[in-house]
Amino acid sequence: MDFKLVDEFIQDVENSIQVTKGNCQLKDLKVGVDLGTAYIVLVVLDKANNPIACELEFAQVVKDGLVVDYIGALNIVKKLKAKLEGRLGVELTRAAIAVPPGTGEGDCRSHRYVVEGSGMEVTAILDEPTAANAVLNIKDGVVVDIGGGTTGLAIFDKGKVVYIADEATGGTHLSLVIAGNYKINFEEAEEKKKDKDCQREVFTIVVPVIEKMASIIKSHIAGFHVDNIFLVGGTCCLNGIEEIIEKETGIRTLKPTNPFLITPTGIAMHCK
Repeated sequence: MDFKLVDEFIQDVENSIQVTKGNCQLKDLKVGVDLGTAYIVLVVLDKANNPIACELEFAQVVKDGLVVDYIGALNIVKKLKAKLEGRLGVELTRAAIAVPPGTGEGDCRSHRYVVEGSGMEVTAILDEPTAANAVLNIKDGVVVDIGGGTTGLAIFDKGKVVYIADEATGGTHLSLVIAGNYKINFEEAEEKKKDKDCQREVFTIVVPVIEKMASIIKSHIAGFHVDNIFLVGGTCCLNGIEEIIEKETGIRTLKPTNPFLITPTGIAMHCK
């Protein structure tokens, strides 16, 4: 698959963190709220899915895809929403959200309550890999979303989801291994993991965790005909992760240039 158009689109989304784009009319705006384990991201698109604005903040209010600090999550979403409204000059009133595949009804409600508490009506709730595929538009294969807390996947056959799964291994686990190896705290490990100058050194330390992620993927796609694995999610920004997963699964593994913003953008595309 050629990710050129996807990469260009997501680059526009990334640019909208700094520069507000387009003409903003309330009835046309679509908002996606991604309550991640490491980051909370709000993406705003117009009715044609053109990027308008994006805001994000590092947060530790969600664990393994579940809201563990409701007030903390609510305050961050309110703050990011206020920033966007200040940039756009309009009130944001509706949003879509996503949760890890297989999330129970009660935990879906907690995500919804956070967003509703910020003043937006939740118009759609979907699983994260399916949200990501709104951007990728994969017809056949498996979309794997490796976030801060979990590895979630959705298998597509002729454009339809035929299987979803999620397990609690993600970027947080990489950071814990890094923290233990260097004898530093978790926050310092997060920064070291994201530092491109350190990635080659860090990569050798976290390979066993990536192999664990690969084993999760391999076990869930067993019994399905899968020719390609498509990676998204912030953890997949780590250079070389696709090579380890391809080696362990024996299946061609691909990722866009910036896998981090794929899912939050796909969430926004589902806003009704």
